[in-house]
Amino acid sequence: MHNILPGREIIFEVLPMGAILRVNAMDVVTAVEITIQAPLGTAEVIWQRNAAKRLAYVLRKKGLIE
Repeated sequence: MHNILPGREIIFEVLPMGAILRVNAMDVVTAVEITIQAPLGTAEVIWQRNAAKRLAYVLRKKGLIE
């Protein structure tokens, strides 16, 4: 995860909802937030990586990072 957004603090919130995990990730500096879903039981490292990748994509699309 640290290689995806180096030097940025990300806050994760994980909510189990039936058979899925709802994962919210927020960049502390910009307050940009994304939400992804993962199957219940997905390893923490996997959903953190996927959420960080999605957050990086959104930050790039908005022109907030290169």
